[in-house]
Amino acid sequence: MKLLEGKTAIVTGAARGIGKALALRFAKEGANIAFTDLVIDENGKATEDEIAALGVKVKGYASNAADFEQTKAVVDQIHKDFGSIDILVNNAGITKDGLMMRMTEQQWDAVIAVNLKSAFNFIHAVLPIMMRQRSGSIINMASVVGVHGNAGQSNYAASKAGLIALAKSIAQEVGSRGIRANAIAPGFIETAMTAALPDNIRAEWVQKIPLRRGGKPEDIADVATFLASDMSSYVTGQVIQVDGGMNM
Repeated sequence: MKLLEGKTAIVTGAARGIGKALALRFAKEGANIAFTDLVIDENGKATEDEIAALGVKVKGYASNAADFEQTKAVVDQIHKDFGSIDILVNNAGITKDGLMMRMTEQQWDAVIAVNLKSAFNFIHAVLPIMMRQRSGSIINMASVVGVHGNAGQSNYAASKAGLIALAKSIAQEVGSRGIRANAIAPGFIETAMTAALPDNIRAEWVQKIPLRRGGKPEDIADVATFLASDMSSYVTGQVIQVDGGMNM
């Protein structure tokens, strides 16, 4: 039997990158997939096709995760389309880096809205469903900078630290209803965003990592699959750093 057989997972911001890797891995383990992104463009359609080829039900939904009413509407539609919501991965995120002295209010607000408020929106919408089911796994995609901070990323670090605290708080609130909440804190992961960095910067990062390599989106997907499945039925309120040992 597959680890997530018959479960329905929502993965936000999953048309590409880490979110797509999570959705594909969940599908390989038997989960039906509802994924969201700001728009469902060619990337989103390609992701839908890849997941459908694995023999599970899948649908991509265009939705602004930072918008409370849009999120409630899309979660209601997902519940209607799929019949249950067993897993929520809050993966939607952006960066707008800059030193605090130069950071604009718009840069701060945009990152907090997309990275942190979106998680509030989705958790708020799915909790009544999970509470009626008396089961559910919520996974917030944080970052090692949310644990340790990072110069030039105060907005991003604050949003990711917020996701960690949010997971811990939700774990305490709804654990008695059989609902778990955890956070994953990725380190240097090989994505389109990190691929755009200059070679010397990438080399400098790798030298800080005991495993001497960047992570792959699939490394994050492996941990997310564990947290989504019954294998982690006694794990809640935790933050797991997936960073090759960069921050111990």
